[in-house]
Amino acid sequence: MGSLRKPFAMVLFVFLLSGCAATATEDRKKLSSKATGIGQVSWIYARSVYENPVNRPVSHFTSLGSVALKSTGGFLRRVSLNSFEMPALSSPVPAVGQAAPMDLQAFERLLDRTTGTRQDKGRIRFLVDGDEYFGRMLASIENARESVDIRTYIFDNDDFAVAMADELRRRANEIRVRVMVDSIGNMLAQQADPESLPDEHQHPSSMSRYLRSGSKVKVRKATNPWFTGDPTKTTIIDRKVAFVGGMNIGREYRYDWHDMMMEVTGPVVDHLQFESDKAWSRSGLLGDFANALRFLKGKQEHADRNGYPLRILQTKNFDSQIHKAQLAAIQNARSYILLQNAYFSDDRTVYELARARRRGVDVRVIIPSRGNQGPLNASNKITINTLLEHGIRVYEYPGMSHIKAAIYDGWMCAGSANFDKLSLKVNKELNLATSHPETVAALLNQVFIPDLLASRELDKPFPVTVATHIAEIAVDELM
Repeated sequence: MGSLRKPFAMVLFVFLLSGCAATATEDRKKLSSKATGIGQVSWIYARSVYENPVNRPVSHFTSLGSVALKSTGGFLRRVSLNSFEMPALSSPVPAVGQAAPMDLQAFERLLDRTTGTRQDKGRIRFLVDGDEYFGRMLASIENARESVDIRTYIFDNDDFAVAMADELRRRANEIRVRVMVDSIGNMLAQQADPESLPDEHQHPSSMSRYLRSGSKVKVRKATNPWFTGDPTKTTIIDRKVAFVGGMNIGREYRYDWHDMMMEVTGPVVDHLQFESDKAWSRSGLLGDFANALRFLKGKQEHADRNGYPLRILQTKNFDSQIHKAQLAAIQNARSYILLQNAYFSDDRTVYELARARRRGVDVRVIIPSRGNQGPLNASNKITINTLLEHGIRVYEYPGMSHIKAAIYDGWMCAGSANFDKLSLKVNKELNLATSHPETVAALLNQVFIPDLLASRELDKPFPVTVATHIAEIAVDELM
């Protein structure tokens, strides 16, 4: 699909994802909500095309070039993979071998070269599910002395999100509180309510206005040049403690879904704060000009200086660090690979996993039994069938798991990125990675072992229909 047509196709597709197509059975309230959503997306699109070139010219045109290149190159690469490379893999699939794990020190040096990143220092504590994470996050906000900086994809308008907003409004009278959300992601989330939402809840018409109303909370929305998104999720307290991972702010993440965040301390927090400050500057009135000034100021030191080697990996224009790093990990793994992700549609990743399995690597993938998006669920079925065909063990987690984490022979990578085109090549995403033994063991013991035990291993492929294949094509092209 041509780059200039892609935004219009994206508009259509996001409405399909949000259930925008009304039926005769929908009531007037829902239809009104959808109409409002259409108007909001139209405005965001207009802003992307006409406002961003003025105050965000670098972001605008680099996003256009990046999306065009990755769309064209990705299409050609998928044709090659599906038509020639995957069919050429040898059969039958060999038994799992007993090879020693890869040399992690050599692998970290490889990542220095292939991703252009360098290891920082820090410490990670895994916070699994809403009880553990939001309890810890709220305690940190309550005890904050200087600042709270939240960068999230979605700040919903349900009852839990309102309670969070009330706490931020209260604290903003005492300290600096900044909240940045993604324009499209946040708008789409507010068009659909979680099933568990109490009927009596009254939605604020705008969470941005609600956060600002009668308070000193500063709110900005990340713009979406050419419908690129910013699903990065970081909350930073006093420039010393950061929370990084996959959870947005809303009822689903607090009560309904299986998910994970990481509490991070040490010098790496300074880098996370630097990235958060740049994103905040870029989303303001002066756009790229303010971002450039913030960049020139450089990273400041506020966090403690202790920790073990950690690496920040990102997806940004013309720099797919997360994808490069995880492809390298798959290619170099010799013993085992453990993956858990909600959205799994990247053909290159599937191909490299199939190759790893043929080297005798024990490859296991956890995917949720119930996703939150119809087309993505359909694409997952195609992916699952392909994985099973190539000898990879696939486990179905009961309910919705939103965790994005992986371990490759003792190297872990976790954060906001899915295994799909948007996360790996288009959107702004942020993961943390380390080969620190105790941290990898903690991820294994807190997430992968319990989730494997809780999941059902699949032993036969899903039946697929023409509609399933159409959904997969849509996801491959647009997501």
